[in-house]
Amino acid sequence: MADVEKLVSHDAQVGHTRVRRAIPQRGRRTVGAWCFADHMGPLAVEPQSGLDVAPHPHYGLATVTWLVEGAALHRDSLGSEQAIRAGEVNLMVAGYGVAHSEEALVDYRGALEGIQLWVALSDRERAGAASFTHRGDLPRFVEGDSDLTLVVGCWAGTESLLLDSDLLGAEARVHGMSAIPLRRDFEHAVVALRGRCVVHGVPVTPGESAYLSSGLDETTLVSTDAVVMIIGGVPLARPPFMWWNFVGDSREDVEQAYLDWRDHSERFGPVASPLTRLEAPTPWWIPTTDA
Repeated sequence: MADVEKLVSHDAQVGHTRVRRAIPQRGRRTVGAWCFADHMGPLAVEPQSGLDVAPHPHYGLATVTWLVEGAALHRDSLGSEQAIRAGEVNLMVAGYGVAHSEEALVDYRGALEGIQLWVALSDRERAGAASFTHRGDLPRFVEGDSDLTLVVGCWAGTESLLLDSDLLGAEARVHGMSAIPLRRDFEHAVVALRGRCVVHGVPVTPGESAYLSSGLDETTLVSTDAVVMIIGGVPLARPPFMWWNFVGDSREDVEQAYLDWRDHSERFGPVASPLTRLEAPTPWWIPTTDA
């Protein structure tokens, strides 16, 4: 069908955690201003294992962390220390620079599963100060046979977390057939987290997504028991420059962020974490000298 395209995630490593990366990929770098989507887990949190992503920097992006099951701990260089549990969201706007870690909660044992999404920030946000927001009181709706939680953006006249870019981010728990209204000026992707879901006639399972082009008024979700993440936004005129944990307007922009992290600049700040900070790999465009 011309309006829908199946995307296959690729495996990636974040700390000691394997994730399914839905975007970016060669044929689809962004969905609106959404520029990154990692489905993590399910993984077992035990005394000697769990989520342990050491302090690392971000620039030019916002991280949206949503858990389907379990609990984790967020720490950042703003001084935030926040537990997040299933059904809650953490929004960290990196602005010109922030550092954070994602760790297992000392008192939690069990399964952990969720998704982390990145938003490429506007010029104003990218030059501004970092911020952190945690919310558990999110708007919830029923559409047909789906229970929806609005994580980012607007739905049916109700607002959730907002950024400069006009975006939609919502979890849908599908247990039948639902017609989901869409904004015609948005492109969308439906990322499968659990179960098998038929999206606009195309089946997707974890590790797959359905990309929906702009111009659609609605899509259908059909499943007996699936959990999906719906993301959408106005297509970008041009994709941002992305490398490692930095999203900028140009290569020079991103290179300066890399140099500042490498050189322990005050730009990113320390994180009160027991984990040793991650060192940045050398960008592919900077020549290296063999010892």
